[in-house]
Amino acid sequence: MLRKNTALRFAAPVAVLALALTACGGGDDDKSDDKKADAPKSQTKPKEAPALAAGDSTTGKVKEGDATVTYDVAAQKIDVGTEAETKKLVQDPSKAKGMVPAVAHLKFTHKGGAPLKDTPDVSDTTEIYADGARGGLLIGAAEDAAGCEEKLDLEGWKSGESHVLCETYLIPAGSKSLEVHWAEKEDGKPVIWKFAAK
Repeated sequence: MLRKNTALRFAAPVAVLALALTACGGGDDDKSDDKKADAPKSQTKPKEAPALAAGDSTTGKVKEGDATVTYDVAAQKIDVGTEAETKKLVQDPSKAKGMVPAVAHLKFTHKGGAPLKDTPDVSDTTEIYADGARGGLLIGAAEDAAGCEEKLDLEGWKSGESHVLCETYLIPAGSKSLEVHWAEKEDGKPVIWKFAAK
């Protein structure tokens, strides 16, 4: 699932891959990756609207810097990896025993608003749930997964352009049902796509 050189690169001591342990939905408005840290395995998913199928799209407005951008959003797939890949991706494999990486691929199309002046925030609210519980965010891994684009390369993203952005979570091996959640803002009601585990 993940590129071979990705796993090796993130196995290096300078890698900033970590399984954070704070609960989802922290109390500050800082848009750092740390805010999207993992929730405990027991955390249940929020109440939601009816789920969409893979590839179905929704429209949402996202605050990008000082402008609001309208996006068309479609969760395309979730690639699930192996426990061997997890060992290469995390700093302390003993804390991720029985877990596998899951990469959510979302296609975002800029439909209206000004071109982005900075890297996009639109994918920051993407989460993966497995069997009803939120997975653990794996910071820094998604950009190197096959088919995923690097957000840092998307400054200047303008209307009409589409890009595939990804998020990687650790989920229990053998999970039966998977969901991608995405919301217009951090505390917004999520749109949900359901996927059957393969």
